Amino acid sequence: MWPNISASPFLLTGFPGLETAHHWISIPFFAVYVSVLSGNGILLYLIKDDHTLHEPMYYFLAMLAGTDLMVTLTTMPTVMGVLWVNHREISHGACFLQAYCIHSLSIVESGVLLAMAFDRFIAIRYPLSYNSILINSRVMKIGLGVLMRGFVSIVPPILPLYWFPYCHSHVLSHAFCLHQDVMKLACADITFNRIYPVILVALTFFLDAMIILFSYILILKTVLGIASAEERAKTLNTCVSHISCVLIFYITVIGLTFIHRFGKHAPHVVHITMSYVYFLFPPFMNPIIYSIKTKQIQRSIIHLFSGHSRA
Repeated sequence: MWPNISASPFLLTGFPGLETAHHWISIPFFAVYVSVLSGNGILLYLIKDDHTLHEPMYYFLAMLAGTDLMVTLTTMPTVMGVLWVNHREISHGACFLQAYCIHSLSIVESGVLLAMAFDRFIAIRYPLSYNSILINSRVMKIGLGVLMRGFVSIVPPILPLYWFPYCHSHVLSHAFCLHQDVMKLACADITFNRIYPVILVALTFFLDAMIILFSYILILKTVLGIASAEERAKTLNTCVSHISCVLIFYITVIGLTFIHRFGKHAPHVVHITMSYVYFLFPPFMNPIIYSIKTKQIQRSIIHLFSGHSRA
């Protein structure tokens, strides 16, 4: 049986009831998209160009910036298409591919944050062995593992979407495709597609969050064992950027989950806005946090924009 991709296309939705204001709404969206692309793009360029940033901590940061860039580039075309020119139609194949990329990259981001927690744990718990433990080949293997987990684990629920018949309304509730949105339109048994994501979330987001929390408990235990208060503060300061990014990511994940699970009576615009916050706020904030809190990044940015050569 061939995939059911010849049926009528899906219809994306912007902000229902605010269609006349879509052009105005597009202005802050476009500004945020440009900020995300430039902020994460600059981070990637600095980490590649500045040899002082060729360390495991910054390699993981580059993975985070790359993931944020990909999330933005995946969602931006359809969102701006809807807001700018009311282009709502999306083919089944393009829709499923977009959903696959969005969900995969969310799991990749969670995995990168976990890898960054591991980096901080090794740096503080075993400072003398840090360079021998986190050698480049090991960092590459961790990065590859994070990517494989994200892109392989999301295949089982996405693949059936190609074969499902869609006889319900073809209108989606966002300006981009999400698995949970598409599966509700299918006229088929979607039991697997309902259960699998719940298990996947528990084994990725929830498990990652628990391991990150546990690693910081051990980090705190180590830091409290340092005699000098100044050294304690200095050591903890190396974790502030990562903790901030973790909190922003998981708070938006929890917020979106609560709205979907318990906010059935909330206005539809609240659901839509929360989805955009989830996809745009962490990629927007991560480069800002690291630029403000990391002295090496600050120095690199100053060198880049002042035109000074690095030693």
